[in-house]
Amino acid sequence: MITLALGGNSIEKVDRYSIVINKMVSAINAGDYKLIQQDFGEEMLKAFPLEKSKPFFQKLISDYGQIKSLDSARLTPPSQAIFPAHFERNVFDIKIVLNDQDKIIGLWILPHLLEKNSVSLNLPFEGKWLTCWGGNTIELNQHHEIPCQKYAFDFLITDDSGKTFSGEGKKCEDYYAFGKPVLSPADGIVVDVITGVLDNVPPSMNPYSALGNSVTIQHDKYEFSVIAHFKDGSILVKAGDKVKKGQIIGACGNSGNSSEPHIHYNLQNTSIVQDGTGIQCFFDNILLWKHDKNEARAKCSPIKGDIISQKE
Repeated sequence: MITLALGGNSIEKVDRYSIVINKMVSAINAGDYKLIQQDFGEEMLKAFPLEKSKPFFQKLISDYGQIKSLDSARLTPPSQAIFPAHFERNVFDIKIVLNDQDKIIGLWILPHLLEKNSVSLNLPFEGKWLTCWGGNTIELNQHHEIPCQKYAFDFLITDDSGKTFSGEGKKCEDYYAFGKPVLSPADGIVVDVITGVLDNVPPSMNPYSALGNSVTIQHDKYEFSVIAHFKDGSILVKAGDKVKKGQIIGACGNSGNSSEPHIHYNLQNTSIVQDGTGIQCFFDNILLWKHDKNEARAKCSPIKGDIISQKE
């Protein structure tokens, strides 16, 4: 990503930014890189000449497709405007700084970020589950260095001794989580479903179909739930279906890059799983369990080791 920032003057009306960025977007989509340069100020031309800007924009379009639309700008001091830009395969924030001659003297193209979920989320399961991975550091969360899974969770079920299975644990049916209902965490529309991936025999894993059987649900413009590792043949929804919060959408399984049955859940800003940016999510009305006692939390983003359930 380009991270050039070269000063600027006071905020003007958003119209002046809109004129400049719409011209730039049209030029990017048309591959007219010399036209983009015409709106660069001297500082920007020196920092980002054609021999650098052309391959940058070419790769951007190659990776994410053309820019289909722009949302309304946010103005930030002292002289910046941020436009959420909808590419064919992702959403980015394009931030520009203009000088007094309406020339670009600062440009950023950054992942579109939400600090946390805006939709109300429930847990994607019934009963008490252990947060195997979850939190904001790599020590707490093995997913944390993967952009789309930065705030992901893995949930499984344990018994009183902390074991996740009975018997020898050599088959999926030995695990307490296997076959348990998986719920939609919020109202939304199913935008992607993967099926037909066999459940692994523990502890074997399938990195070739990492998500395994999975469901992606759009809740809001920039909020998409990705739920993975469903039991083969258990998914009850298809792309285009409307779902309600708490609706059963399938059963916990062990498909994909999974060594034992569990639910993987993450929230991100686009339906294109691998291109997404993770969003930290706080579940509503949670019970946090310790030694058969619970503490109610109105909002909770569980971390590794937390045993949680939905407050009824």
